[in-house]
Amino acid sequence: MTDLEGVRREWGSGFRRYEQALRENAHPERLENQFDVVSAELRRRVGGTFALRDLARAYEQADTWTLQAVEQHAPGPGWARSVSMVTDAAFHVYARGAIDYTP
Repeated sequence: MTDLEGVRREWGSGFRRYEQALRENAHPERLENQFDVVSAELRRRVGGTFALRDLARAYEQADTWTLQAVEQHAPGPGWARSVSMVTDAAFHVYARGAIDYTP
């Protein structure tokens, strides 16, 4: 089973990198589109009522389905290099909706 605190730190780090990339990127809308695609797929896979452990379980397989989702719906130049960061950011934001979320 995934170390929940460790994975939450990973998501937080990805979110901070994502925010920085939005400020520094010449085309932030590409990153925002990827974020939206991953978030929508996350909602579909996890649902609206979930615990952090449910989210962590979805994260264990996220490398595969996030690449597929972004490739299908939001590819752009260099898209594959940013998917991991965008995935972590999306999980970080989505975690705030968990029934057992605490900052």
